[in-house]
Amino acid sequence: MDLRSFIPVFLLLVGSTIAFGQASAPGIACELMNASNCEGCLANVSCLWCLTSEKCITYPVSTILPPHAVCPLNDARWGLCWMNFQILIITLSVVGAVIILAFIVCLLCCCKCQNCGSKSFEAKMDRKADKTKTKQNQRRSEMKERHEEIRNKYGLKGANPYSRFA
Repeated sequence: MDLRSFIPVFLLLVGSTIAFGQASAPGIACELMNASNCEGCLANVSCLWCLTSEKCITYPVSTILPPHAVCPLNDARWGLCWMNFQILIITLSVVGAVIILAFIVCLLCCCKCQNCGSKSFEAKMDRKADKTKTKQNQRRSEMKERHEEIRNKYGLKGANPYSRFA
């Protein structure tokens, strides 16, 4: 399977979780839902479910990740009951690294191909210029031969009387 096929599914899953979570229970405090299960707790986006204590906790927004004292990362659930924070962090890091590497590789390939193209273009232009110079030198020598033949024909082979004015 291609990574591009997973991205829309992941975005749809996360987006629907957030949309349904906000629409279902926006005003209920998370601590009041301690008797419920994981799905009931995560129906509210601001709640975090801890598997070890089986408690619904308000997500600590002051820290990006929940501290270990609140709930260990492999036991913390947010958004989806089957995905813990540890897996989420590793997955997002790997996906981010792959995207950055792909971008760098594409950038290098484009620059390399652009340089290869300009080198071949320069070589083509040099060959064309050399061909033009060769033709020009050939025409110039033919003109000189013709002029020499005309001078010989009319007896003007000697010194040119107008050469001293030039």
